[in-house]
Amino acid sequence: MSKKIQLPVQKNDEVELKIHDLNHEAMGVGRYEGYTLFVKDALPGEVVKAKVLKTKKNFGYAKVLEILEQSPARMKPPCPVFARCGGCQLQHLAYEEQLKYKQQLVKNDLERIGGLDLNKVNVYPVIGMEKPWRYRNKTQVPIGEEEGGLIGGFYRPRSHDIIDMEACLIQHEQHDQVIQKVKEIGTRLGIPAYNEDKHSGLLRHVVAKYGFATGQLMIVLVTNGEHIPAKNKLVDELVSAFPNLKSIVQNINTKRTNVIFGDESKVLWGEPYIYDKIGDIRFAISARSFFQVNPVQTKVLYEKAMAFAGLEGHETVIDAYCGIGTISLFLAQKAKQVLGVEVVPEAVADAKRNARLNGMTNVQFAVGEAEKIIPWWRAQGIKADVIVVDPPRKGCDESLLKTIIEMKPERVVYISCNPSTLARDIKILEAGGFETREVQPVDMFPHTSHVEVAAKLVVTYSHHLR
Repeated sequence: MSKKIQLPVQKNDEVELKIHDLNHEAMGVGRYEGYTLFVKDALPGEVVKAKVLKTKKNFGYAKVLEILEQSPARMKPPCPVFARCGGCQLQHLAYEEQLKYKQQLVKNDLERIGGLDLNKVNVYPVIGMEKPWRYRNKTQVPIGEEEGGLIGGFYRPRSHDIIDMEACLIQHEQHDQVIQKVKEIGTRLGIPAYNEDKHSGLLRHVVAKYGFATGQLMIVLVTNGEHIPAKNKLVDELVSAFPNLKSIVQNINTKRTNVIFGDESKVLWGEPYIYDKIGDIRFAISARSFFQVNPVQTKVLYEKAMAFAGLEGHETVIDAYCGIGTISLFLAQKAKQVLGVEVVPEAVADAKRNARLNGMTNVQFAVGEAEKIIPWWRAQGIKADVIVVDPPRKGCDESLLKTIIEMKPERVVYISCNPSTLARDIKILEAGGFETREVQPVDMFPHTSHVEVAAKLVVTYSHHLR
């Protein structure tokens, strides 16, 4: 019979902790008799009295009861629901310190997971925002119901309890107005909110998209079924409330799922798209298009990607997760030709439309898995000088990394929203004959624990000759 491990703390114990670091989720890291405790809202340098909430074999979770010694970097969070809402993790930390924390996060992952010698790689300071508030161009808010009517807001951390809110300080102001107006009209017209437990009711989410460069607004109503009570009245009131509204879309999702969007969308009013720009490139954005949520920092990131790609006008570039063509079209301004591949057919249709919108003829898009399409291109005699990847959080498919190693492009530009999977994939590319030269983190999501990273890898000379 296995012997039960005796931990130095138990659930509900109250302990005094010195906080020495922040983890990936921006929780304070403290140790009690060698046992690691992660403490929400505690900051490095602080001494806190904490209550143990949960214990596991090697670590546990605790919450702050009292701050005994406070960090000079601690700020009063400007958001009234920060303590309860799971949207932001770092409003209580001075912005300059947030940037230092994120740079250290990237360095730690590259060293520990990627096995890089940071004496040989430039990991630059994080590029932050001059105004790190109201930066998001898209919000998607779950809708619930209380006695007074509809509520809407982000979930409490690690739960599906909706924290009703009037404003979110990282979203564009227009989004707040949209959410408030939909709640108010929906309550008055008797439109029921979706109940997750019972799988009943109608209105699941409200999604608002705003074009920073154009001022255009789209409202998406995600519903558990097709019929919306008093639909025409709802549409008329929204149209009169927002003069810059260009599109109202209903997305139907009748599945028992945490995934926000269903497969069917229909335009209730206006156009199927709104438009926005990154630099000089225009994009048509539909209800389900993935478009980077911080347009100011996206331009910064893409300019860095362009610099890392080192384009002089004669190169062939492959964009392995092209989405609606945002990076492809940005790079096509300086490349001879860009080939984009994406597994989502609707995204590729949007990418082709965006190429036409900008009169770009040196870019092509294909539907499929990058690890299958790129070898096929190679068999057609296409040689890539640069390969760009911007994968989802889980990182690149291993067979895609193998394909990149086989193709031996001169440069790889890896854009990542998850430093740990970036580091894992860099380790594979380094073993396959690439060398990481430069890493530039960009603060795409101020006041949260997330950081976007661009990395430049070059094929080593000996590998290139093989």
